[in-house]
Amino acid sequence: MLTPTPLEELLDLAADVIGGDRRVLPAGAAGSPFITLGGGLGQAVRLQARAERQLGLAVDLAQLLGPAPLADVLARARPAPVRAAGGGEPGAAVRALLPGQSAALAAEREAGAGAVTRVLSAELSGPLDTDALRGALAALSARHEGLRTAFAATARGPVRRVLAVCPPSLVTLEAVAGGPGEDLVAAAHARLAVRAVRLVTRPGLPPLAFALTPLATGRHLLSFVHHDAVADSRSAALVWQELLADYDRAVRRRPLDRASRPGPDTPGRGGAGGRGGPVRMLPPGAAPHPEHPQRAPHPGHPRHAESADRTDRTDRTESAGRRRAVAAARAGVPGSGPAAARDVRGERLLLGLGTRLRDAADATARRAGVPHSTVLLAAWALAVGRHTGRERLLVDAEMPGRPTAELLGTVVPCAAAAPVVCELEGGVDYFLRGVACAFSEALQYADPDDGAAVRGAAAPAGPLPPAPARVTFAARDELLPASLRAGALTARFHHGHSGAVTADAALTVLRWKEHPLLSLEFASARLPRAQAAQLARALRAALTALVTSPPHTPVDDLPLAPADDLPKSPATRAGTPAARSLALP
Repeated sequence: MLTPTPLEELLDLAADVIGGDRRVLPAGAAGSPFITLGGGLGQAVRLQARAERQLGLAVDLAQLLGPAPLADVLARARPAPVRAAGGGEPGAAVRALLPGQSAALAAEREAGAGAVTRVLSAELSGPLDTDALRGALAALSARHEGLRTAFAATARGPVRRVLAVCPPSLVTLEAVAGGPGEDLVAAAHARLAVRAVRLVTRPGLPPLAFALTPLATGRHLLSFVHHDAVADSRSAALVWQELLADYDRAVRRRPLDRASRPGPDTPGRGGAGGRGGPVRMLPPGAAPHPEHPQRAPHPGHPRHAESADRTDRTDRTESAGRRRAVAAARAGVPGSGPAAARDVRGERLLLGLGTRLRDAADATARRAGVPHSTVLLAAWALAVGRHTGRERLLVDAEMPGRPTAELLGTVVPCAAAAPVVCELEGGVDYFLRGVACAFSEALQYADPDDGAAVRGAAAPAGPLPPAPARVTFAARDELLPASLRAGALTARFHHGHSGAVTADAALTVLRWKEHPLLSLEFASARLPRAQAAQLARALRAALTALVTSPPHTPVDDLPLAPADDLPKSPATRAGTPAARSLALP
């Protein structure tokens, strides 16, 4: 029997991850990108990790999620970088900030600590062993230097200090009591929102804490409260997965792994290109690695055919052209220029979707050859575009930023927001593929340091209609399951809200497969609650119209008035008083 080539082995792994036929996938991979073959962000992350672990090959995550044919991306896989022995610098080493940390601290200076404080909670049902919990927290912190990193101001700017030992603080709050039918999780989150900033503002210590709130007999709410400089959404999910696994071992009296893992700037650690030194994404305006592929839009969209005419352009020119496109899309949006002091107080609406609407969105995604998150992003862009009277809309989308599989197991803020230029034109499938194309294009330029510069690329001019200054989108439904088990505990996850925002309107996909749930956060000073509720109804109407209309229906003709084509979901639990459920008509 012939020995399979590395490409053949990678294609086998891809078929296994996607759930496709290994005999059929190679033909499709020759001309179609990963996302049109059934892959999404979660599958891309698993494929990258398995390629490195099983085959010793590094696959670039950004390329994997981009528009290039899957076979071409996998053919460019390289030997995975060798990790240096001995880990990173010992002790309380003072180091320069990582890009994601720098961006988070800059956002805090602009909008305040509340806007960069996150709360991800687990509702624990069952007997809780607090000694085992403390042991699990200590082991988790010992492994991840990101949970032992404090930040300090110096004459030359902020720096980070990695502490040798610093178990996370476990703060027990007063019990929450309520009457029959009262939402105890929402009440606990409401109390926590008032204290969250104080919990993560402790001079000389890492900006994070765990808060334990008794809810009722046999029920507790354990909340991971952290600054964006500590963890992005993927890292926060990793914290919970590892913490519950450690707790399970602790209650079973099994040894816990306390060996320190290499940090993001461990010597000898490199990106997918094998470069050593600190992990860092593409600097603003810089040309990527010479062997990175030429950007090519989504097959099936006209931009794909046009890409051949751009192959002789340098990446620097392409980056400048993208900035001009971003500026054109940003132009006319109030507040898009250099920001003055702004009111960052915010609220949240939780939107529960029915399973039939979810299934229809999945079917539409398969038909158009895009991930389900693209359908949701397109519906969001369409709703906001109609709300603001714009046919070209800029949406800052959260992008993955981990170039190696090893970084998938590291607590570090790597995610970045990149502007996606959404053109509200063409038929339904044309529109969806165009949004997928724009997302893939933006992914190539995702950089934590670049976000503020790109968002300020254009200043408002003249009298303008009301529109959010910054609209964002994030798909986080594949990061955590709805619930996990650890020992005798069942942990069900809930997203809290600190009462402050960094965007004027932000849509986040919290759950999708089980009990689909979206979160709409909005700046109260820019978008009153009544308008936010109207925008939420427009979002559901846009999603319903996209998934129930024939593929060639012009998006201009889609009705965005409240529709009754699909059944409505019951009200969904909200995380805080300002996070009330919205029963969409």
